[in-house]
Amino acid sequence: MMVAGIGSRKGVSARDVLAVIETALEAHGLAMTALSALATASLKQNERAIFSAGRELALPVIIVEDDALKAASSRAISRSSLSQAHAGTPSVSEASALAAAGKDAKLLGPRIVLGPVTCAIAISGDAA
Repeated sequence: MMVAGIGSRKGVSARDVLAVIETALEAHGLAMTALSALATASLKQNERAIFSAGRELALPVIIVEDDALKAASSRAISRSSLSQAHAGTPSVSEASALAAAGKDAKLLGPRIVLGPVTCAIAISGDAA
């Protein structure tokens, strides 16, 4: 399973979300068809752009609950004090991707930042 974790400022567009996903996949030499799901933190569950992007890509959007997000946070590569203060994790996109991809998931690299949106790609332990 390959998951794109998404973090964003409030009010981003679906185009912003799609662009960062595409950029992150390109950075790892992957096609959009490699993705199994999108994921984000529960505090982003009302961010319409993330769900619009999921619909456009025909992918489910997994909402990662706070406990799972915090549990995955220790495996995040990037560190944002703003993310830590607002979301309780050093990287919403990285922790969301890791939590959604499963217990032994691994990040393919640090999050990609494109304007107001971040994306990190994680692969499940059984696929690594």
